[in-house]
Amino acid sequence: MLIDQHGRVVDYLRISVTERCNFRCLYCMPEKPFSWVPRENLLSFEELFKFVKIAMDEGVKKIRITGGEPTLREGLENFIKMIYDHNPETDLALTTNGYLMPKYAAVYRKAGLKRINMSLDSLKPEVVNRIAKKEVFDEVMKGISASLAAGLKVKLNMVPMKGVNDSEILDLLEYAKGRNIPIRFIEYMENQYADIAISGLSSDEVLKVIGKKYTFKKIEKDNTSPAQYYELEDGYQFGIIEPHKDDFCKNCNRMRLTAEGFLIPCLYFDEAMSIKEYIRSGDIDGAAGVLKTILANKPEKNRWGNDGDGEKSTRAFYETGG
Repeated sequence: MLIDQHGRVVDYLRISVTERCNFRCLYCMPEKPFSWVPRENLLSFEELFKFVKIAMDEGVKKIRITGGEPTLREGLENFIKMIYDHNPETDLALTTNGYLMPKYAAVYRKAGLKRINMSLDSLKPEVVNRIAKKEVFDEVMKGISASLAAGLKVKLNMVPMKGVNDSEILDLLEYAKGRNIPIRFIEYMENQYADIAISGLSSDEVLKVIGKKYTFKKIEKDNTSPAQYYELEDGYQFGIIEPHKDDFCKNCNRMRLTAEGFLIPCLYFDEAMSIKEYIRSGDIDGAAGVLKTILANKPEKNRWGNDGDGEKSTRAFYETGG
């Protein structure tokens, strides 16, 4: 079992298999040129799995594959199968923008993928295309349908932004509710790569909008989830992720691994250690040592301020996943 210095059990590993993305979303990397890290700088899936196996054998029970956009990495289904075959009971999930899911949903499901989290920030084609800076709406919607048809559990994420999509909070809630898909509203996380004009909505502002039409109650928070969930009168539940709240990090059970082999203790923090040389030289004990050091140095809290005016992270989210 992996336990950090604050007494938290760390049993969740998020793996960014690529920093590449086919979108240029306003809240992530709208001005980043379309480029990629040289292949030789990336750990192969076989190399990544060597470390993943260490983490799983030490107690990691949940693995989420992220990016960038993970579906852009060729052969991802092989990596999914490696993890599934090692322990079929692992909670194995994927975060995606959904654009390529019409092509890959059934392939990933067959390999052992169980769940996906998918971004859907609007139901208006022009707004989705504006946020992504690309015409993507039709394929994204097909991606939702294909994922459900393949038997994957689907969860939707929306980042409400003032003057961009904040008028659609109820529309997205009702879209998800009508399909019995959970939706989470995510407070915008300040970072230096995002569009400087973005202003996000707080959880209180989101709840105020929903409260104009629906009555809901707060559910006792699940210590394994970053979201606070609420339940409508008919039993449907939606979540809000609030990184600016004091208790957001209280029960954090996550570490992150990048495609280049950097193990990161916190989404916000820039501190990281590399496992690459240990893995490539076959030094499994050395890689396990990095895991233990990162665990020992995992911070108690992130650096975002409660009012959203805290430091902006210099860690590129497209390198670490959300």
